[in-house]
Amino acid sequence: MKSSFKCTISLLFLVFLGACTHKESKYTISVNEVSPWCIIGFDSQDRTPQERITMLKQMGLSKYGFNRGKGDLSTMKEEFKLAQQNDIEITSIFLWLNAKRDSIGKLSSNNQELLVNLAEMDHKPTVWISFSDNFFEKLSQEESIEFAIEMIKFIKSKADELGCKLALYNHHGWFGNPHNQVEILERLNQKSITMVYNFHHAHEYVDEFPSIVKKIKPYLSYVNLNGVKKEGPQILAIDQGDHEFEMIKQLIDEGFKGPWGILGHIKTEDVEKVLLQNINGLKSINAKLKQEGS
Repeated sequence: MKSSFKCTISLLFLVFLGACTHKESKYTISVNEVSPWCIIGFDSQDRTPQERITMLKQMGLSKYGFNRGKGDLSTMKEEFKLAQQNDIEITSIFLWLNAKRDSIGKLSSNNQELLVNLAEMDHKPTVWISFSDNFFEKLSQEESIEFAIEMIKFIKSKADELGCKLALYNHHGWFGNPHNQVEILERLNQKSITMVYNFHHAHEYVDEFPSIVKKIKPYLSYVNLNGVKKEGPQILAIDQGDHEFEMIKQLIDEGFKGPWGILGHIKTEDVEKVLLQNINGLKSINAKLKQEGS
């Protein structure tokens, strides 16, 4: 009887210990939950919306971001409808602003069409907004901040009408500088506006990334992963760079738990193969993160 009791206690202790160990393993990114990004217009197979949705389902992926691709929005409504019918979530949509075509109070015909289409959608993705550097080339730092704030307010009014959230997206140039984005967000002081951080636009900030993480974490709503080497290339599979492992770990240590994105972004390759490379790289990163958390 005593032996049986001891065995039961020992078993319960092992179960408890295992549960605790599992609970403490915070360094895990769910591969099935990652969101592919830049997969439209970056695909040598030039997939149709139906083919793209089918590919994602076969890969076990349930969400992705919608980028404009080649500028053709004629199949956008079809794609959103197909995604909804197949229980695929379109998490985000990219709104690129260029000073040659967009200004405060007036958007390009392409951007207007994108917003008109969104108005007809049941599902409302987050609008990821970014600026071409031609907006800021002749402006001082203060003028750039003030202009960006006013333009973002204008876009937010449009997003609010649609029922969409808004996030700032770091691309190249002045607006791609995370310090500038944080200053903009601090001055806007609107919690509904967040930030997307892209590893493929982070090369020049690698050395200061530990301090950048602390600044951007309060505003961060998405991180798109990529292999990172300071000298490039810009697009590199996850776990083929020198810095992404530590950058991911620093984000997790600072309290960011996702969501995470993976990239297509190579026009000359089959996007399925590119995504699989990133998924395999992420699995390798996960194995290293698990060791760190054990």
